[in-house]
Amino acid sequence: MSELRYYEEIAVGVPVEAGPKLVERDEVIAFARAYDPQAFHLDDAAAAKTHFGRLVASGWHTCGMMMRLFVDSVLNRVALIAGGELDELRWRRPVYPGDSLTGRFTVTDKRRSASRPEMGLISVLSEGFNQHGELVISHRTTIAVHVRHPDRRPD
Repeated sequence: MSELRYYEEIAVGVPVEAGPKLVERDEVIAFARAYDPQAFHLDDAAAAKTHFGRLVASGWHTCGMMMRLFVDSVLNRVALIAGGELDELRWRRPVYPGDSLTGRFTVTDKRRSASRPEMGLISVLSEGFNQHGELVISHRTTIAVHVRHPDRRPD
């Protein structure tokens, strides 16, 4: 693994692209069986009778796939302490088996912790797109990362 980036090296406004992740039919059904057992996630015939028109991935499965893209492209590359918040989660469009998801993760703000000088708080806009470039999911998250030089004055 390459050297981790610390708070000071993380730039605001620079998007990180990730993916693609192919949405597999078997994964859609397995996730639904385990965590979201609604007919339109489990059964082709039942799903055909809904407004989706066919089998559709659970929104929570979509969140999980986005999390994997976020971990691979961002979290495993920063000096992470922990995640902190998730806000403004929106499922914008259905995600279907056969879709190909890509993620775009953009730091929108960063600040030093007032009470913990060794920690910086990074705000990230997470957006997921299907193979047509359509936004399918978005949310904002805050992560805590290590400050390389906590003894220096905050920015």
